[in-house]
Amino acid sequence: MKIQILGAESLGVRGLCVFVSTGSRKIIIDPGVSLGYRRHGLLPHPFQVAVGAVVREKVIDALERSTDLIISHFHGDHVPLADSNPYQMPLDAVAGCLPDLEVWAPDRAGLDLKMVSRRDGIEEACDWGMRTAEGTEEGPFRFSSPMPHGEYDNGLGDVIMTRIEDDGTVFVHASDIQLLESKPIRQIVDWKPDIVLAGGPPLYLPQLDDEAKETSWENARELTRHVPTLLLDHHLLRSRGGVRWLKELKDSSENYVGCAADYMDRSPVFLEAWRETLYKEMKVPDGWHKAYSRGQIDTTGYRQWRGWDLSNFLPV
Repeated sequence: MKIQILGAESLGVRGLCVFVSTGSRKIIIDPGVSLGYRRHGLLPHPFQVAVGAVVREKVIDALERSTDLIISHFHGDHVPLADSNPYQMPLDAVAGCLPDLEVWAPDRAGLDLKMVSRRDGIEEACDWGMRTAEGTEEGPFRFSSPMPHGEYDNGLGDVIMTRIEDDGTVFVHASDIQLLESKPIRQIVDWKPDIVLAGGPPLYLPQLDDEAKETSWENARELTRHVPTLLLDHHLLRSRGGVRWLKELKDSSENYVGCAADYMDRSPVFLEAWRETLYKEMKVPDGWHKAYSRGQIDTTGYRQWRGWDLSNFLPV
């Protein structure tokens, strides 16, 4: 099994996209790419926009080589969108390769109208339609029952976790569980994985109270005791506090703990957490985003920052 994490907060974008190669299948999970539309009152910095464009091309390339597509849920940083903004993955950029794929996704039941619309848009591009994922087991795949997107009853819906086994190695993709409830933790431990890629807690949200933060820490510690390689990313690494939280977890664990960039042997680049710093160090003229959205300008002049350039985000 070969695991390539293509997009995540430690790799410069919002998402949790991974490409898994087994003996007979090429599997892409959550081929969405996004940038937080506003953080601290600021639109994505042009350097972020440049990085996002490179990551989108990597995801499209992986989709074109895939045999299977797995969707954990239909939020805009996890799926291609018919109504994408300039910083997301447009559905029409990938629709041509979807008919050739086996597509696994949550059922329509339980989705709100917006998520149903997104699901239907993707399904229209799939000649074979979508296969219901939740609770299914086939070949190398096991899919969980619906799990809470963070805490129960928060209005964000559910997500599906994926277990892939190949040649004695078990990988689990647990997007957006945020470590805030025990049910997904129990399922992960029961699956006996070698490697887990999961979304950590959104510590930057003011509504996350101390009790929830303590729960997420204890659940993370539980995973470190059972998982040889634990990779936490996504919501966790949208803030400097989350970066410090992950370091503390690493230092307190006997098993390996890291983020997506660590696993891919890259220097982490937490652009969501660093947006204010980007604006201070690389000025952005008024009207830049409107001109970019109209195709009147590109990211020329914003392709290097603090030793990072776009070559840092090309495939390895």
